[in-house]
Amino acid sequence: MVASSHVTPFPAEEPLRFERLSVFVRGLEVEARIGVYDHEQGRLQRLVIDVTLELEPRPIERLGDTINYETVANAARAIAAEGHVGLVETFAERLARACLDDGCVQRATVRIEKPGALVGVIAPGCEIVLGR
Repeated sequence: MVASSHVTPFPAEEPLRFERLSVFVRGLEVEARIGVYDHEQGRLQRLVIDVTLELEPRPIERLGDTINYETVANAARAIAAEGHVGLVETFAERLARACLDDGCVQRATVRIEKPGALVGVIAPGCEIVLGR
């Protein structure tokens, strides 16, 4: 048996580049006054919110280099606290715009489910994508 020459288990390190950086918040529950129908006026309804934010792909070393999850959650709660919103789509757009106020965010995807809004359906809702 002939001994093989030195074999490296991994190829030489190639330079890598950051291709994508997403920050997300999934399943955020917010109670909001929302809806266009008479029976929806003056009462809170549960919303389940997913937010995905795309940032410029780059190394992240500290919290100031990225988006704090708490900032996203607080923005959703603030929109709910402002008062009645007619449509889930309006709420989603406001939240996406609030997220885009941070210059790090290049694209915001907001998905909102409104459980209980439609009989026989797990959760109707909407998804909006805004970018710069």
